Amino acid sequence: MYRTHTCGELRISDVNKVVTLSGWVQRSRKMGGMTFVDLRDRYGITQLVFNDAVNAELCDAANKLGREFVIQVKGEVNERSNKNANLSTGDIEIIVSELDVLNTAATPPFTIEDNSDGGDDIRMKYRYLDLRRNAVRSNLELRHKMTIEVRSYLDKLGFLEVETPILIGSTPEGARDFVVPSRMNPGQFYALPQSPQLFKQLLMVSGFDRYFQIAKCFRDEDLRADRQPEFTQIDCEMSFVEQEDVISTFEGMAKHLFKTIRGIEITESFPRMTWHNAMKLYGSDKPDIRFGMEFVELMDVLQGKGFSVFDSAAYVGGICAEGAASYTRKQLDGLTEFVKRPQIGAKGMVYARVEADGNVKSSVDKFYTQETLQELKAAFGAKPGDLILILSGDDANKTRKQLCELRLEMGNQLGLRDKDTFACLWVIDFPLFEWDEESGRYMAMHHPFTSPKLEDVPLLDTNPGDVRANAYDMVINGVEVGGGSIRIHDSALQKKMFELLGFTEERAQEQFGFLMNAFKFGAPPHGGLAYGLDRWVSLFAGLDSIRDCIAFPKNNSGRDVMTDAPGYLEQSQLDELNLVIDIKEEK
Repeated sequence: MYRTHTCGELRISDVNKVVTLSGWVQRSRKMGGMTFVDLRDRYGITQLVFNDAVNAELCDAANKLGREFVIQVKGEVNERSNKNANLSTGDIEIIVSELDVLNTAATPPFTIEDNSDGGDDIRMKYRYLDLRRNAVRSNLELRHKMTIEVRSYLDKLGFLEVETPILIGSTPEGARDFVVPSRMNPGQFYALPQSPQLFKQLLMVSGFDRYFQIAKCFRDEDLRADRQPEFTQIDCEMSFVEQEDVISTFEGMAKHLFKTIRGIEITESFPRMTWHNAMKLYGSDKPDIRFGMEFVELMDVLQGKGFSVFDSAAYVGGICAEGAASYTRKQLDGLTEFVKRPQIGAKGMVYARVEADGNVKSSVDKFYTQETLQELKAAFGAKPGDLILILSGDDANKTRKQLCELRLEMGNQLGLRDKDTFACLWVIDFPLFEWDEESGRYMAMHHPFTSPKLEDVPLLDTNPGDVRANAYDMVINGVEVGGGSIRIHDSALQKKMFELLGFTEERAQEQFGFLMNAFKFGAPPHGGLAYGLDRWVSLFAGLDSIRDCIAFPKNNSGRDVMTDAPGYLEQSQLDELNLVIDIKEEK
């Protein structure tokens, strides 16, 4: 056999046992007549000892081992004289009597250690080496544990795991589809699913009652730290439920994951916030509530006093950073440059310090009396030592988003966004529609199968923009980890929804006729939720990007640099698929 134990298994109780281990050479070091080799596998590291005085030939062979050589050793477990408290096997070592090199290895392009010297690009290119690092592998072990707990929790609640198709019809109303040409149907294409939405609703029509799936989903959209072109959802649907039933079930699952994965017991219900209040107080529909700094609108206090920037603005608002009045001019200038970056787009920033004596010192003092500045202080409930930061703009929503970025930056600078602190929140009562200026029509804020609040249904005919959705998002630390809604289960209401979204009857029938027809055969009231597994894992692991909890991720350009995908097809393949590719070279 290749091994009797793993490299993370042996303890002081195993002393004097003769064992066989296999793994990769982490490092080796020669000290006098002794050679020490750290042998690594998925489970840990065990120190090997080769003694020149006992077996010179064996010690000479050990001195020729390179990093990442795959070896097998046999030897006796010995108690270490210099124990290593940082290793689970740090009390023992193996006095090697036999060595077999199973495979040599080229020198890796970066060190296979937790603190690697490899940058992102090189580690992505050699991802199979990067996965040998404990820091990366532990994220995938965490992901595995989470999926096991999800399956166990939902199984106990009567959910059935059902696989839905990967090759489906295109639904261009959402994000961009990835499309797949059909060889047997020339000129026609499948799409890869952005979610199993339609199929899980059909499963409810089928009477499955409770469905879930850990599903691969695909969206051809611009990438960022929490997005990949392919990602994994914990996709769920339930019949005969209202919003409260879904929220209760999946808040319970979230608490279960916190307890079993992170050892955190949450006994209180998650707070809830309407979408309107989230946008008003935080400028975001996924606010980070680990800290305060809620927005305060200041038009009544600061407009009409002769400062034209504020007097002409559609919105003037600010945040109060407790204890930050000690910020230097250089730090304040840095914040101003931060909000003026193209990604944020503010034209400038005004600040006001609350001095130790209670007076307020502002960057626009010449326009405002101390009396007005005291009103400003009172609006925030600011205390001596606090710093008030103010933005204004011609577009209230845009300015709130800019202020949101400033708030998050201040949270980072003041150490208020601890990755080991978790603040959970439900955001509810989203608008059903959002107006798209480019197309001049309403778009579904979530998707066209989301049910409106029953009390708002009459507004569909009079003021669709005021209709609230039966939708809900779970937010943790400013990250949307899941979202869902109660679905439309009535054919007439679904038809009305398509009309408001600008669908002709023919187009609605062409794209979604199978769903609308299914509803005619008795669809139960139903709703559900989908969690982003990648985002959950990255939160629990304290990662800044979801890439490090995915085994083989894409880079920011959507490329797999390891396999060099996407790539070009042979002409014979294109011909077989009836595809003509016309690529115009850039001049």
